[in-house]
Amino acid sequence: MTRWLPRLFGLLLFLVPTIAGAQGILVVVDPHQRVRWPRPIIIYPPYPIPRPVPPPRPPVCYKIKELDVQVRMIDQVAQVRVSQSFVNTGSRQLEVSFIFPLPYDGAVDQMTLLIDGKEYPAKLLSAKEARRLYEEIVRKNKDPALLEWMGTGLFKTSVFPVPPGAKRTVSLRYSQLCRKQEGLTDFLFPLSTAKYTSHAVEKVNIRVSIESQEEIKNVYSPTHAIKIKRPDDSHATITYKVKNEVPTSDFRLFYDVGKGKVSTRVLSYRPDNKKDGYFLLLASPKIEASKEKPPRKTVVFVVDRSGSMSGKKIEQARSALKFVLKNFRKGDLFNIVAYDSQVESFRPELQRFDESSRKAAMGFVEGIYAGGSTNIDGALRAALGQLQDSSRPSYVVFLTDGLPTAGETNEMKIVANAKEENEVRARIFAFGVGYDVNSRLLDRLVRANFGQSEYVRPNEDIEDRVSRLYRRIESPVMTGVQIEFVFDQLKTEEGKPINRVYPKESFDLFAGEQLVLVGRYKKSGTAKVIVRGTVGGKKQKLDFPAKLVKKSKDESQAFIEKLWAVRRVGEILDELDLKGKNDELVRELVKLATRHGILTPYTSFLADENTNVHDLAANTRRADRRLMALEDAGGAAGFAQRAMKGKLQRAAQAAPAASMPDMDAVGRAFSGRGGGRFAAEAKKEALAVRMSVRNIGNRAFYRRDGQWVDSTLTAEQEQDATRIKQFSDAYFTLARRHNRTLAQYMVFDEPVLVNLEGQAYLIEP
Repeated sequence: MTRWLPRLFGLLLFLVPTIAGAQGILVVVDPHQRVRWPRPIIIYPPYPIPRPVPPPRPPVCYKIKELDVQVRMIDQVAQVRVSQSFVNTGSRQLEVSFIFPLPYDGAVDQMTLLIDGKEYPAKLLSAKEARRLYEEIVRKNKDPALLEWMGTGLFKTSVFPVPPGAKRTVSLRYSQLCRKQEGLTDFLFPLSTAKYTSHAVEKVNIRVSIESQEEIKNVYSPTHAIKIKRPDDSHATITYKVKNEVPTSDFRLFYDVGKGKVSTRVLSYRPDNKKDGYFLLLASPKIEASKEKPPRKTVVFVVDRSGSMSGKKIEQARSALKFVLKNFRKGDLFNIVAYDSQVESFRPELQRFDESSRKAAMGFVEGIYAGGSTNIDGALRAALGQLQDSSRPSYVVFLTDGLPTAGETNEMKIVANAKEENEVRARIFAFGVGYDVNSRLLDRLVRANFGQSEYVRPNEDIEDRVSRLYRRIESPVMTGVQIEFVFDQLKTEEGKPINRVYPKESFDLFAGEQLVLVGRYKKSGTAKVIVRGTVGGKKQKLDFPAKLVKKSKDESQAFIEKLWAVRRVGEILDELDLKGKNDELVRELVKLATRHGILTPYTSFLADENTNVHDLAANTRRADRRLMALEDAGGAAGFAQRAMKGKLQRAAQAAPAASMPDMDAVGRAFSGRGGGRFAAEAKKEALAVRMSVRNIGNRAFYRRDGQWVDSTLTAEQEQDATRIKQFSDAYFTLARRHNRTLAQYMVFDEPVLVNLEGQAYLIEP
């Protein structure tokens, strides 16, 4: 049972890229005892599946109870306070030492370590001394997990006891100078080590406060869904909170400062200079000052009042309308269109918002009652026909809970009519409420009208979803935005330097919003990013410098490729959904899913240990059969599939395989033609993903025949693999040679086939 005993646990400390910082670890100090890390626990899906019987609790065991990180950033200096509590859940006393690695060249200053309020001295070890200590621990305990910190220096404290059942709180304070790259301050927080715990972490709280003498522009995390508050131009607060979860990836944050209406930054990643590289463009508009005149906009709210909306849904819709009416600004134009089999407008034409029109509109809203059929075509044509001024940003917020049953009912004609009527390039935001909507119709509608669809589950609050959308679009800063990369000395025969950019249509930038745009590039070097759009009714053109690397030196920006792949998968699914079967797109879908571990219900069969990940033809056929489920335009299956597809298209983070959006929900919702036959398989495979697919860094690993296989390997490379005995001298030589960049891919208990700089290695216990 010693293989299940804990060796170390991770205390979150702040890292600064490329990749610098500190990472706290508890080490059991007993020269006669081999003690391993606890292995990450499995989070099971919420439907009944037999679970394996857990092993008996060992005499030495712990759990991480709480992680709290407070960071104050003043320009480039981070002042960090970290507190972590852990509990000895075993039956014997732990004698432990606290160590914290400093990855790469992290420059930490003013370090203070407290354990239950008592200060402990710490010794700084050089990278060479730290490597010796890491190897000593790994060799003794036959545990490869610590290899990911090879090549780093560390601090080490004296030994202290932890009695059985006791709780210890470890606190650190330190200052660190953060680095900049391409104008972005960049730091990494090693949250993923908290996965080495016997239980889920009860509470994780990260709070980063940024203060600057200049205007704070882009604030973005490629790893976590953060919340950002901007009280003014020079302050921002970033929070991330989660309960009862096992962290799977490190926390990373970028921000920059600057002047002007819009700030743009570009990061790039190109692992192979013979293939296309990947870029990430961040753009953030100026935070609107209270003294500035807010931009004027036009909003038409189109609300379903058919019989199926009766009860709670119509009450929530009325509340959503009242919220919007309370938040319009003077100078805004608006109207309300309510529809069932008949279409009724608050006023025959757009109204200028003021106190008088607000009160009248409130009265109209109170008089909206549910009953009748659903004339979607008539309602949209009535709303769009009122929009005549293309110089103002115009939005149609469209809400429905059913299928078109009155007037024009053909979905293709409804979309064509709306597109023809939309003469001012208004953006349609559609809300599908409940499982009875024609979700494919809504997706067609918003795609043809520059908007976005959202799906509200039966137990979700309509008012909350609509108010969140309005908060986002209430202050447009630049509309009709288009982005272009311009290179010097671009040759015609080189073709388009930039391709497959997402989002691919023009878009609007709103105050406080962060644009995340990804794409691929063929031409490297210095470029100029040109941003065109309309500000205050006037056309504007801005330009910013950018540098696209010829070949990346390491994988510190590898998340860009993964994020692009997630967006591309969403785009492929949208193409297949709205335009029908395409063999080439299905093959590309399977390739991307296999390479990056982006498993949707259509490709989750890759988690089956009997599936050959190199058999593209067979896997494409299986995916093609699964994609028949897209024929379900309505019902729970149609609803869940379009919701999942939309999340992929709008993804701001590169999620690992086991947490892809709504994967379990889609599997459970599959029903009817195309979906029912896959329901049982999808449920089984959702669990298999957690058991047989791991995302580490920028790679996916698949468990096959008792070993883990790197997704970047070809079948030919696998056949020519060099065998290495785990914990041998050759094994540690390999780890020292590659340090953390590639050594992180060697941290498996079972045999692993891994690609290290183009050479395959089979590392065997």
